[in-house]
Amino acid sequence: MDARPTQKKFAEEVGAQFKLLSDWEKDVSRLYGVLNEERGIAGRNTFLIDKQGIIRRIDSGSDAIDIAGLKDACAQLQ
Repeated sequence: MDARPTQKKFAEEVGAQFKLLSDWEKDVSRLYGVLNEERGIAGRNTFLIDKQGIIRRIDSGSDAIDIAGLKDACAQLQ
């Protein structure tokens, strides 16, 4: 749900080679069931979605910030 500039900085810091979704309007967080409606926030989550639109991996909390596992998962999809 972070703003695009925040995500851009994060992507640069960790060397991400994939797109990040800015869910500023909370639509995707709501659809994926990770939005805390009461607080208006979602926990940190990373979803790996393949080209067919299938969710292949979900990382939450501190695992969602450490992209090492996600990089390996992305490599396996190719």
